[in-house]
Amino acid sequence: MTLRLFDTDTRTMRDFAPLVPGCASVYLCGATVQGQPHIGHLRSGVAFDILRRWLQAKGYDVLFIRNVTDIDDKILHKAAEANRPWWEWAATHERAFDEAYRTLGVLPPSAEPRATGHIGQMIELMHRLIDRGHAYPSDGNVYFDVLSYPQYGALSGHRLDDVHQGESAGSGKRDPRDFTLWKAAKPGEPSWPSPWGAGRPGWHLECSAMAEYYLGAEFDIHCGGMDLIFPHHENEIAQSKAAGDGFARYWLHNGWVTMGGEKMSKSLGNVLSVPNVLKQVRAVELRFYLGSAHYRSKLEYSDKALHDAAASYQRIESFLLRVAERGGPVPAGSWTDAFADALDEDLAVPRALAEIHHVVHTGNKALEGGQAEAARELAGQVRAMLAIFGVDPFDPHWHAPRDSGAATGALDVLVRAELDRRQRARTDRDWATADAVRDRLQAAGIEVTDTPAGPEWSLADVPGKAD
Repeated sequence: MTLRLFDTDTRTMRDFAPLVPGCASVYLCGATVQGQPHIGHLRSGVAFDILRRWLQAKGYDVLFIRNVTDIDDKILHKAAEANRPWWEWAATHERAFDEAYRTLGVLPPSAEPRATGHIGQMIELMHRLIDRGHAYPSDGNVYFDVLSYPQYGALSGHRLDDVHQGESAGSGKRDPRDFTLWKAAKPGEPSWPSPWGAGRPGWHLECSAMAEYYLGAEFDIHCGGMDLIFPHHENEIAQSKAAGDGFARYWLHNGWVTMGGEKMSKSLGNVLSVPNVLKQVRAVELRFYLGSAHYRSKLEYSDKALHDAAASYQRIESFLLRVAERGGPVPAGSWTDAFADALDEDLAVPRALAEIHHVVHTGNKALEGGQAEAARELAGQVRAMLAIFGVDPFDPHWHAPRDSGAATGALDVLVRAELDRRQRARTDRDWATADAVRDRLQAAGIEVTDTPAGPEWSLADVPGKAD
């Protein structure tokens, strides 16, 4: 099947045809490192990590770039409020984002460029825009002339009369709709030399320059949150194409994480930090939750929704662990055709998850019927599918405490002795002793399932259990 993606620019489903056969080049707008990451920030990382894993699974050599915005008005303001150097503030929160991505099993990008490391590329891009008549210097600032680019507004659907850039005031604009490429230096703020005077780059310029430097003048996929469509991505397109670049061929945008119908943001005060959420569920369960909805849909947060997702994951995990406990390690197999068909249709994760649950249901029936080899094969399929979502419980990244190993083997010997005692008591109709054994195991977190092949045990799922 051909991978089809919904392209925000054309508002259509399009077959994915990469610029270079067998290769896929992807740019994801990364964090503006102004504060601690919350789960809303992490959704794009998880959603497009699934895209990356699926592209790799389909045989593409993926070049994946995720930038860091480490110079920005918000960073300067937050650092000043905290009476800390701007660069230290940015570096501290960049590390926090790195740790959050790592904790949730997001693959590291091929390169992770910082804006402050690419001032030279930004200056070169401004030169090209000025030479082509699409930008102009004024009072030490450099602005993009929006009216010089007739296609402005095509991505977002904004009419020129409705355009408001929402940026801090500068001097010398010819038109209030023009946006800033270069901000003239202000006392006490960091600056870099340029042909138009000392200053610092505008946010939109940064991503265009870094995308071109790492992926070339034209590349395959540009990703980001739907809140970036305007003005950020609209302005990226305008300045890059006005400079003569083909730029991104497909535009993908993920929906927000919302609370009470509103986008999760610091300004609304409805922030859920990653460390706080991980007090309720394990990291693998949080990742499963963030990746469980279609990437383009909004994900309405509630504690119940989070725990429901965790319980759903635990049911899948429990099946795999029971197969492993009965028959040893479960090698990853191949995903099913229905799973592949779902992901090839614009990463239809809900359909793909339904297929995983279907296979798990079939596998559980095989286990109950004593069909160990069939269950093992189905478990291998489940592992292959979970790996695309980045939540295979046997992946060493998760260090699942319930994996097979020496501790599990030792525990199995002790639990089996108790189960034998319970079975003898039941044979002798000594129900009090049998119930006492069951209750003691249950109190210790051991779940017993009676099957045609005899009693089986597993560690009970404990809601809110952390890694």
